Amino acid sequence: MRCPYCKEQKDKVIDSRATEGGAVIRRRRKCLACNRRYTSYERVEATNKLLVVKKDGTRQPYEREKLVRSVQSACFKLPHSAATLQSLVDEVEEVIFQKHEKEVPSSALGSEVSARLRKLDKVAYLRFAALYLRFRLVDDFIQEARSILDAEHTDVAGQQELFKDE
Repeated sequence: MRCPYCKEQKDKVIDSRATEGGAVIRRRRKCLACNRRYTSYERVEATNKLLVVKKDGTRQPYEREKLVRSVQSACFKLPHSAATLQSLVDEVEEVIFQKHEKEVPSSALGSEVSARLRKLDKVAYLRFAALYLRFRLVDDFIQEARSILDAEHTDVAGQQELFKDE
């Protein structure tokens, strides 16, 4: 590895760990020239690239970073750790790679992310849905917000019977 600080290629691996469910190896390195430490990540390069089919029919290579950025922007200033968001993206990728071999519709990616964000955080879901579902009017946004509230307030069977005698 080339040191990001002094650009020398003399380093020593101090620590190696598997991360992201064993899909990535994180290595802590120490440059023998300048004695600074840095981290490198090792990932398996996908030989069969998955293509995302956009709504207009164009195809683009799947990029995990784009998915991570969209989830991060939906969760902006919300109390969710980076690890939680990475885990959500890992779940989405696992489903997508199991169901699709060569091409995945962007709508399938959006649906998988939407379903997980709806469980994780209602505000993040609404932020994501505003772009994914392409709300045309404020009424569309309000209707989606009401559907979330209605789903949260549905009565559990037999719950009202607890308060009959009061």
